[in-house]
Formats: sequence, structure tokens, C-alpha cells
Amino acid sequence: MMELDQRQFHCPGYYIRAVSSRFEAEGAASLRHRVFVQEQGIFPLQDRDAIDPVATHLVALSTCAHEPDQVVGTVRIHQDAPRLWWGSRLAVDREFRAVGRLGAELIRLAVCTATARGCDRFLAHVQMQNVPLFRRLRWRPQHEVTIHGTPHMKMEADLSHYPPCADPVTGWYHRARPREPRP
Repeated sequence: MMELDQRQFHCPGYYIRAVSSRFEAEGAASLRHRVFVQEQGIFPLQDRDAIDPVATHLVALSTCAHEPDQVVGTVRIHQDAPRLWWGSRLAVDREFRAVGRLGAELIRLAVCTATARGCDRFLAHVQMQNVPLFRRLRWRPQHEVTIHGTPHMKMEADLSHYPPCADPVTGWYHRARPREPRP
């Protein structure tokens, strides 16, 4: 029997961009359902709310032969008041959390997109286990809050570290190296 090197089947890279197709929108919605309803149990039936129709949805897409294959990460952003933006519903598929920087790349695109749209202040309610990631990405904690029964930290991005991204639909291609699994 021939042995195959598993590295040949590793995704070579990821597109980080704004949703621009039905495939991407449906993939993002499905991923959010898996993470926030099925896995974390934060919502009993579904996580959609009044922000979804007005939000800009961003995705991380795995690739096969450099073509989009599946939605493996998502986040949404919206303007809450003039020049005040929020990010929410950051999710990365369980099978892709060991891939370095997918969540960080989604956060970067979120803030850079809002910055290009005139954002002066970017906020998010961050689940407590993700606070260290956001701190590394130059976010400042404001105060702890409980949302849907889950502890969160209200955080604010340091916009000086996020240059404007005028074309989030194009986004960028991210070549990630898998992280070593934690013992």
C-alpha cells in the first residue's frame, strides 16, 4: 500500500475578504450556526439578529488549487453611529483553529475596512478566552460585560495599527503555517 504525505493535501492559503457571493454568505451563516449555536450553545436556535442585514460580512476561505473551497472563518462589521464601528460574531471553524492567524487576519480586515469607511472608533465585545489575541493585535480592554449569558470584554482597537483597506472584496491572500498543537 502506498503511503501519502499528508502535507500534499494541506490548504496552500486562504482568501481573507468581504462576502461577495451567495456561497460565501451561506458558508458564513452556517459556520456561525455551528460555532455559536451547536458548539458554544450561546444561542438556542440561531444567532442572526437585526445587525445582519446592515453589516458587512467578511470571510476566510480555504483554497484548493488556489480556488475558494470553503468558508472557514467569518466576522461582521457595522457602523453603529457616525464614525463608530463595531465588530461581532468572529468565528473560525474548529478544524482550522490550529491554522495560524486566521482570526487575526479577519480582525485586521474588519478594522482596516472600517478605517477606509471613515471609522474613528472601532469596538467589539470579545469572549474572555480571546482577550489575549486582541491585546496582541493592539486592542485595549474597556470593561467586562455579560452578553447572552457569556462573559465578554468590551475592547477598542488602536486604529493607528490598521491602515485603510478600500477594497475588502479583493482583500488578500494569506499563506498560513499550521501552529503546533498544544499538549
